[in-house]
Amino acid sequence: MQSKDNKTRTIELLAPAKNLACGIAAIDHGADAVYIGAAKFGARQSAGNSVEDIAALCDYAHQFGAKVHVTVNTIIYDNEMDDMLQLVLKLEKAKVDALLIQDMGLLKACKEQLKTNISLHASTQCDSRTAEKVRWLASLGFERVVLARELSMQEIADIHTAVPEVELEAFVHGALCVSYSGICYASQYCFDRSANRGACAQFCRMAFDLKDSDGKTIEHQRYLLSLKDMSQIDNLEALMRSGACAFKIEGRLKDVSYVKNVTAAYRQKLDAIFARRPEYVRASSGTCNFEFKPQLDKSFSRGFTNYFLFDRN
Repeated sequence: MQSKDNKTRTIELLAPAKNLACGIAAIDHGADAVYIGAAKFGARQSAGNSVEDIAALCDYAHQFGAKVHVTVNTIIYDNEMDDMLQLVLKLEKAKVDALLIQDMGLLKACKEQLKTNISLHASTQCDSRTAEKVRWLASLGFERVVLARELSMQEIADIHTAVPEVELEAFVHGALCVSYSGICYASQYCFDRSANRGACAQFCRMAFDLKDSDGKTIEHQRYLLSLKDMSQIDNLEALMRSGACAFKIEGRLKDVSYVKNVTAAYRQKLDAIFARRPEYVRASSGTCNFEFKPQLDKSFSRGFTNYFLFDRN
């Protein structure tokens, strides 16, 4: 996000919130924004929250210039659209700052129904990997696009160069899928649980036997599809240069200790960059005083990787 003086770029640290307590903890530990699911229609069915709790989180966050994004990013069936719109209107009254959307019908309805300036963000479920896709999403009314996790820094830079007016949000930490978000159908095919409906069975985290064409077992009960977790904490400055303006921590199913530790670690890293690079500024106000030393290796992970950031490998 370019500032009004056209000399600085605002950088947002975006943290996950499983519930109200996690959202408040994220703000307290340095998040410029949090993303949280409502009672339904989010891509994590088991991480829903009441509109009342979301309103309370908005009240708390807005004291510090922080924002609240709500995930309504599943595919919506026709017979659900009225309920969905009722929820959206309640979220508008709760003063949420942004909605994350996958369903294009919902996007159209939101543009027609919403009366306030809620920002509309294209969810990572939209599978945005090219400048053409991002440009198309922007033409429909999205102000921000959450990029696919699988992009390299050069690919992000190319998208920003092609469509500089669109805010680009990039994942920097957390779980990785073995497929592209939004187009993995393994859970639906094997368990009748659709990832695009918020019910992913996390098929890729299961153990498998690997057998050859003769039926001989090559590997027994190995986690063959389970990727390491992403960590880009040492690549944040490079990501800023690529054009990304919002850095997203994955984890709406994670507990409050994870949110505190990981958010604090990224907050400290970003503040250190801002201290020597005045062309970048924080998206919210306030300061954080930590009574502990954030350590990413103290929170659960599957080991860390920078994934494809420096090209395919």
